[in-house]
Amino acid sequence: MTSSSRADWLIPVSLLLLSAVPAIAGTVRLGEIAGGAAVTPENTRFLTDPVPLVLHIVSATVFCVLGAFQFAPGLRRRHLGWHRASGRIVLPTGIVAALTGVWMTFAYDIPAPDGVAVHLLRILFGTAMAVALVLAYVRVRRGDVARHRAWMIRGYAIGQAAGTQVFTHLPWMVLAGGELTETSRAVAMGAGWVVNVAVAEWIIRRRPRRRSARTASAAVSTAASTAPEPGATPPTR
Repeated sequence: MTSSSRADWLIPVSLLLLSAVPAIAGTVRLGEIAGGAAVTPENTRFLTDPVPLVLHIVSATVFCVLGAFQFAPGLRRRHLGWHRASGRIVLPTGIVAALTGVWMTFAYDIPAPDGVAVHLLRILFGTAMAVALVLAYVRVRRGDVARHRAWMIRGYAIGQAAGTQVFTHLPWMVLAGGELTETSRAVAMGAGWVVNVAVAEWIIRRRPRRRSARTASAAVSTAASTAPEPGATPPTR
């Protein structure tokens, strides 16, 4: 199996697994809303004003699940039409997910243990995600595929932070016995976004170096194949 074929299934599967916990949690929440669950302090804000939450869960799930297949290199090359068609769904649903995330931040009361710091982080990264996806659209419309891909990677990384935040919360949950303070909650939430953005930037910056290395290797191979044999008589005019 080549490295390209491994990436064709390893990348989507990894991203789908990262999406699993938030998608399942969102589905459970939608079930509560649809089934008329009993009102509790934890869900009252969602049951009294469900629109932004429903839009956010549906759009974020579509964005993360369908978007996972956008990053399989072989699939993208072999099925460019599918890549473009699914991109017309992935990109707008990502923007909706980002904006509804910001909407919920303003529309709902801040629950414990969230505090002002988490509130501000959601606004910051939700806005950054929307901006990244808009810039991705602008770049692809101008035919700048490389920058389109870079901005899509950034936007997707921010959108996938909910999956990473499951893991960044684990140390605090273990050390604190399941209790989170406003500070530890903010650190765990922020770490999820920062880790994803850092990985995205590493991927983006690694691509040009790999292309440059391949170009240099090809140039060396071409030069070697066209060089005269040792001792050969140079051609005369």
